[in-house]
Amino acid sequence: MMNFDLILTIALFGLAAVLTLAYLIRVFFKGEAHFDRVDRQGGSALLSKQVMEGAYWCMQPLARLLVFLRITPNQLSWASFFLGLIAGACLAVGHFGSAAVFSAISALLDSLDGMVARMSGRASDAGEVLDAAVDRFAEFFFIGGLVIYYRSIPILMGVALLALLGSFMVSYSTAKAEALGVTPPKGSMRRPERAVYLTLGAALAPVTIPWWESIPEFSIPVGHPMVFALALVAVMANFSAVERLWVIAKAVRLREKNAALAAASQSTTEEDPNSARHPAEV
Repeated sequence: MMNFDLILTIALFGLAAVLTLAYLIRVFFKGEAHFDRVDRQGGSALLSKQVMEGAYWCMQPLARLLVFLRITPNQLSWASFFLGLIAGACLAVGHFGSAAVFSAISALLDSLDGMVARMSGRASDAGEVLDAAVDRFAEFFFIGGLVIYYRSIPILMGVALLALLGSFMVSYSTAKAEALGVTPPKGSMRRPERAVYLTLGAALAPVTIPWWESIPEFSIPVGHPMVFALALVAVMANFSAVERLWVIAKAVRLREKNAALAAASQSTTEEDPNSARHPAEV
């Protein structure tokens, strides 16, 4: 008999297939969708701009419906928070399929809150603070749940902790760049990419467990796709964070150097009033 997590996984992939087909039909008749926000954010080697544009296009009707229903951006943010918490709890007890569904809905609402805010004219700095905080909490819940689940396998728990570190450092580098007035480097493993790969890993785990782990290697099913996604985030996010921080530091040093040169140039070009009025006698 098919287990409930596998049913949820199949349903999630079925919905993704329907949305993908709908967007491909749109591309066939009208071409690719383009959005200024996606253009500004850009894609990466791990999450292409075309995929982001397709996802953004699919969310537009739902965002308009939420605006019509007078659902506020903050309500969506809090709903994303609690669904992220549930996803983490599911992972802590090994329900990968359930976690994937709750995580996907949480990420969807996290994307929709900004769209609804802009469509309804409710965008604000306070809303952005809440949105950013919910992102960090939701990601902590997800990977924290895996840390708890893999507690009996130290190496996998270590991979999960490294993934958590890398995730937070990438987000920190962006916040630090904005605080210093430096354009944040795009790089890889930003929040949308991490959400996609981690959720995909959780969604695929119920598919592989029955036949990859028919003979248990550990006391718990590890879910190899989930481990692969964690390892990908652990390596790429930490690498990206170091690269981004190096680029930010370089930009700050260059700005300080240019400011110092400008100040020195200005001081040397200013004439000494005394020497200008009383030239030295020969």
